[in-house]
Amino acid sequence: MCSSLPGPQAGTPRPTVRRYARGLLRALVRVLVVGTATALSLLADPPWSWAAADIPTVITNLRNWIVGLLAGLATLFLTFGGLRYLMAGGDPGEVESAKRALKAAAIGYGLAILAPVLVTVLQGIVGEGAP
Repeated sequence: MCSSLPGPQAGTPRPTVRRYARGLLRALVRVLVVGTATALSLLADPPWSWAAADIPTVITNLRNWIVGLLAGLATLFLTFGGLRYLMAGGDPGEVESAKRALKAAAIGYGLAILAPVLVTVLQGIVGEGAP
């Protein structure tokens, strides 16, 4: 049996699972200690303000995030639905799943359009003025 890879040298210790585990444990402890010290130093004297300016600003930012996520997901579903419909090749099962994806995209776009209206209604219920 001919091998081009050299075998273990005589007198060199082979790494064992215990040595790997010990090294991994030491690294984990170091990361935890440094991470905890960093987190405590940031919490003790934070360089920024944790509080938001006011509730209408928070609600407006939340509305913008929701609209963006809904529009992005709806676009993704529209793309997948359109591609599935094009690739269906007349298979009724594939056509139905493409139609379901397109229907989900339409619902997503509808919710993205209605999100500002729902947030305005929520602001009216909470008692905040319109943005």
